[in-house]
Amino acid sequence: MSYDGSPFALTRWVRRFLVATGAVYLLQLTVFTTPWLIETFGFAPSRILRYPWGLLTYAFLHGSFLHLLGNMIALFMFGPPVERSLGSRAFVRLYVLAALGGPALSLALLPLTGSAIIIGASAAVFGVMLAFVLEWPDAPVLVFPLPVPVKAKWLVAFLAGLSLVAGVLGARDGVAHFAHLGGFAAAFLYLRGASLLSRARRDEAIERTPAVLVRPPTADAARRAEPVGPARRRDRDATVLAEVDRVLDKISALGLQSLTPDERRFLDEMSKSFRRDR
Repeated sequence: MSYDGSPFALTRWVRRFLVATGAVYLLQLTVFTTPWLIETFGFAPSRILRYPWGLLTYAFLHGSFLHLLGNMIALFMFGPPVERSLGSRAFVRLYVLAALGGPALSLALLPLTGSAIIIGASAAVFGVMLAFVLEWPDAPVLVFPLPVPVKAKWLVAFLAGLSLVAGVLGARDGVAHFAHLGGFAAAFLYLRGASLLSRARRDEAIERTPAVLVRPPTADAARRAEPVGPARRRDRDATVLAEVDRVLDKISALGLQSLTPDERRFLDEMSKSFRRDR
C-alpha cells in the first residue's frame, strides 16, 4: 500500500499526545524545577512497588529540550498516518502498550539496564514508527542532513540496530536503549501477535490431522477383495464420501495449501471419477 498522506494533518490523539507531553515539559521547566517530579513519575526499577504509575507516566517526562524535540518530531511525522490507518482507539492502545513495553524489557534485562530512572516517550514513539513501517515500508522519509530521502524501513531498522548495539555494549550516554527495543517488541506483539498465534495453531492443526485414506479403491482392488454385494458397496461408498467430506472440511478450515500430496491426489481422482460418471 502506498503512502500519500499529508504530514501536516494532525489526527486527534497525535495532537493530544503532543500537547500533553509538551505541557508536562513546560511544567518541568517552570513549576517543578526540583527532581521531585521525575523521581515520583519517572520509572525506577527499584521503586516500582512504591510508584507503580511510573510504568506509564515516565513517557510524558523528558530530560532536555532536544530529547523532547526528537520524540515529538517522530510522533508528528509517523503518528497521523498510523492513527488514520488503525483508528483512534487502536492507536491509543498501541501507544500505551509500546510505552509499557519499555519498562517491561528494562525490568527483564535489569542486569544490563541498571537501576537508573527512565523518562521519555521514545519507547512509545518507536512503537508508532514500527507500525508505520509495517504498513508503508517503502515510504520516503527526509532525514537531515541527508540530501535524499530514505525508505522508512531502513531508517527504523537503523535506529533499532543502533539501540541494540548501544544497549549490548552498555553505552554510558544516559539513553535507555533497551526501552526503545521494548517499545518495538510490544508494538509488534500488539500488531502481529494474533496473526502469528493463529498461524502457529494452523500449523499445529495440520500436523495433527490424521492421514487417513486419500485414495479411492480401484477396480482391481475391488476384484481382489471379498465378494462385494450391495451392502458392501454401500459401505465402501460411504467411506469414500466420508473421506471427501474430511478433506473438504480441512480445506475450509485451513486452506488449500494445508493438503498433503496424497490428499490432493485423492481429490483429483475423485474429480475425474465424477466427470466420468456424468
